[in-house]
Amino acid sequence: MILFCHILVGAALMAKIQIIPLALVLAFLSHYFLDFIPHWEYSIDNILEKQWKKAKSEFLKGALDFGLGILLIFIISKNSGIILAGAFFAVLPDGLTLLSLLLPNKVLTIHDKFHRKLVHYPKKISFKENKTLFFLGILSQILVSILAIFFLIF
Repeated sequence: MILFCHILVGAALMAKIQIIPLALVLAFLSHYFLDFIPHWEYSIDNILEKQWKKAKSEFLKGALDFGLGILLIFIISKNSGIILAGAFFAVLPDGLTLLSLLLPNKVLTIHDKFHRKLVHYPKKISFKENKTLFFLGILSQILVSILAIFFLIF
């Protein structure tokens, strides 16, 4: 899933669950659940291959994706400070993956393998070759975002 979806779901969980530690744990775990759902996402291959000069556009896409999610939370949430914590915890697994590339260590490497290889929707299925899968991959994120926005507003 793109960061936008993760941010909205983490924020929605934080908005609806009154027990803050539980909401934070669920926001964090929601990341893995959402990544298991078939979805499309933009390429970050240059980042994963540590080709930093080629990765500028990938970092820009990620920053825009992240920024739009945070901006929407500020626009529609009533208690944005605490809700931002839910958004942060929901994208933390991707942050840990990036951190494992920058500062590799045993714990981060184990997390990275778990996240990208065991939990993440299988890369074997090519969205480029199958337009139906591409549509479903986009549709799943639209539905997740709409549901999260609904729970943030109501």
